[in-house]
Amino acid sequence: MSWFAPLLHGDGVAGLILVLGIVIASGIALGSIKIRGISLGIAGVLFTGILYGHLAWRDHGPVPAPVAMSSATPAVIAEPAQQPQPPQQHQPPARDVAASHHAAEADRIHLLEFLREFGLIFFVFSIGMQLGPGFFSSLRDQGLRWNLLAASVVLLGTGMGILAWAVGGLPAPLSVGLLSGAVTNTPGLAAATQALKDSVPGASAAELNLPAMGYAVAYPFGVLGVILSMIALRLAFRIDPLAEASAFRAAGIGSRPAPTDADLEVKNPGLAGRTVANAITLAGGKVAVSRLMRGTTMVVPELDRVLQIGDILHVVGDAASLDRMRMVVGDLASIKLTEVEADLDYRLMLVTNPKAVGRTVADLDLHQECGAAISRISRSGIEFVATGNVRLLFGDQVRVVGDSTGLVRASEILGNSVKQLDHPQMIPVFVGIALGVMLGSIPVLFPGIPAPVKLGLAGGPLVAALVLSRLGRLGGMNFYMSHGANLMIRELGIVLFLACVGLKAGGSFVDTVIGGDGLLWMAWAAAITVVPVIVVGLFARLVLKLNFTALSGLIAGSMTDPPALAFANATTQSESPAVTYATVYPLTMILRVLSAQAFILFTL
Repeated sequence: MSWFAPLLHGDGVAGLILVLGIVIASGIALGSIKIRGISLGIAGVLFTGILYGHLAWRDHGPVPAPVAMSSATPAVIAEPAQQPQPPQQHQPPARDVAASHHAAEADRIHLLEFLREFGLIFFVFSIGMQLGPGFFSSLRDQGLRWNLLAASVVLLGTGMGILAWAVGGLPAPLSVGLLSGAVTNTPGLAAATQALKDSVPGASAAELNLPAMGYAVAYPFGVLGVILSMIALRLAFRIDPLAEASAFRAAGIGSRPAPTDADLEVKNPGLAGRTVANAITLAGGKVAVSRLMRGTTMVVPELDRVLQIGDILHVVGDAASLDRMRMVVGDLASIKLTEVEADLDYRLMLVTNPKAVGRTVADLDLHQECGAAISRISRSGIEFVATGNVRLLFGDQVRVVGDSTGLVRASEILGNSVKQLDHPQMIPVFVGIALGVMLGSIPVLFPGIPAPVKLGLAGGPLVAALVLSRLGRLGGMNFYMSHGANLMIRELGIVLFLACVGLKAGGSFVDTVIGGDGLLWMAWAAAITVVPVIVVGLFARLVLKLNFTALSGLIAGSMTDPPALAFANATTQSESPAVTYATVYPLTMILRVLSAQAFILFTL
């Protein structure tokens, strides 16, 4: 079994993959254990990573030099004349053993860093792809208030870092490292390190390493502390996460208003002789008319169909739009057209035909082609009215109304191929990731800040995915990701990220904490993490009455903490927290980088 021990130690690519498998599987199992209804969730992977790293990769000091057998060494068992000692030159020099050991450690760290960043990119990109269609509406609706709360978290965290330097007596480079680690913000660490190099040209290597040391000590608790703070807020207010998530969705935050329907009878004399299109325009243009009954005949009306008094219209729209349409048309009808026997029916169909993708509902004009009409569209879990100016995207699920012949023809026009929908769109995914990496690498200069600000590998792919999923189609590529594929990539990314963070920190985590000033560092890191979250959380809940679903996503975003977002999603059993996370993340990332650089400039 001599071959197995190096694998368990994580030596080589095969060994590291084995270790990751053990850490991730055991971490998910640990996270699923509930005590009084509370569990660690996905954060369990971080703990098993730290434990495995401590047990397998703990720094035991220099590698001892091998003992060389000399001719003066007495033979204990064998006769000297019959058992000559092996030549000394076959023993590897101690320095070669140490060099080989350090080279293996360096290779392992590089692999962990690559897998950590790769997992992070997968996670944030899949989040952006899921949120894109509803993100910009949430930004308009609640963006200002959410971003002000997130900025308050950043400001309070920076203030705690300054206290660690001014009151706690910690060196400024170490304090800014604790600040970056406590909020899990790697770009902030990089920006602070660069600012330190630029502002203190003669800084020693030890001084330049202080930010990284503080970051390494604070990072594990930065992940855990945010999750514990969420749990504390939940328990303090006796919050039911599922009820809060239901209320969040019911409020329509981060999505378009859910469509409903009504049957309206034309009683307005001024509408007689006018067309269906005229009525829709007078009502604000945000409704669709999918059925018209005149006498005993029911049809799918074309937009230029002339209305008469007594016509009954089946109208689809949100509640406010239906009220406006009722004021224009007349009053609610005494019958429901969907319950009247007729040749009309509806089918749910998928938009997969390249010839239909990218065209508007009006341009496609199913009524002209087959006498059918699209009344509703479902995209990324959000359902809305199929108004004429809506552009169809690959993967949209549409509700089509028509007779049997028209529905068959509509299916051919739209594509309606489940097989094509399930086929992974790999080129758009990796093109999107590449664009996100480039976006995150663009340096932006701000006056008075010596080093440029970048969104980094976490912010760039997130912003790129938000924009691309909102567009849906770019240059012939369909930026569509099925829910199953999105969830798989997201979960794979976050467990890789957490496992690598835990393993990398575990080797020296315990020794750093219990030795020297490690406990003091940890205490300040915990304060930097917990105090801003609790203060803003209490204010948001007590004063603003903010929904816990929105609050948990806001906390995760303000701390630039993807694992906390994964925990919030799991706690609420929904993806709604990601709406606030994505809304505050871009501004928070910029503020984190700027505050880290300003910290160095104003304390040295």
